[in-house]
Parts: sequence; structure tokens; C-alpha cells
Amino acid sequence: MSSSFGKRLRLYMIGLGLGTLLSIAIFGKGCSNMEWAPAGRVRLRMLSTLVRTTAASQQQLGALGITLDQLRASMDSAEIDLGASKRTDDSLYYHITSTLDGRKYQLVAAALRDYTVDSTATLLSVTGH
Repeated sequence: MSSSFGKRLRLYMIGLGLGTLLSIAIFGKGCSNMEWAPAGRVRLRMLSTLVRTTAASQQQLGALGITLDQLRASMDSAEIDLGASKRTDDSLYYHITSTLDGRKYQLVAAALRDYTVDSTATLLSVTGH
């Protein structure tokens, strides 16, 4: 009975190894990171679509001495507070903490839920700490 168990265990380990190699070959980096999780998806969306500001947030950016491009580039390592983020019938409001040059920034960005209507996100407010 122990040789049967050993054989099954070896076959299981071979299958697990081949499955892992196949997943890495197909999905590449997507297997080893968490970009598929909700916070990762928000980071990717903000990185690619955060291109507009309100007048108030543009003034806040000027007062802080940073640009929207710099803030957007820092989205790779941003922390998304999904608990504080809000959903309405047509919009999503994200609360994000980002670090730029060693300084933390709290920002609120909004995007439409239906990205086929308008895929861009808008910076509503930003504060530095």
C-alpha cells in the first residue's frame, strides 16, 4: 500500500510542477503578482486612465509642487483603501495613498462604472502628509 501511495504522490507532484510551468508560460508575470485582485485592478486603471483634474485638485497639485503625471506614475506602489472607496449607480470613488519622493499623498479619484462611456478617471482631491 505504501508503494501505491508513493506512486500517487510522485504523479501528483509531477502534475503540480507541470501545471505551474504551464501557468508561468501562459500568464507570465500575471502568475506571480496580485494585479488581478481588486486593489491591483484599481492601480492599473488609475495608472492608465488618471488624466483629468478638477480645478480644485489642480490648485492642490500646484500647492504641493507635483504634477498629475508624477502622481499617476506613483500608482504602481499605491495603496487602495477599498473600505473607504464608494460606489454609486454610475461612478466609483477611490481613496488612494501614494508615495512620491518619500512623501505620502492621499488622493480621491473618480471614474465612471461603465468605462465604455468614458474610460478616463478624474482626480478630485489630493493632500500631502
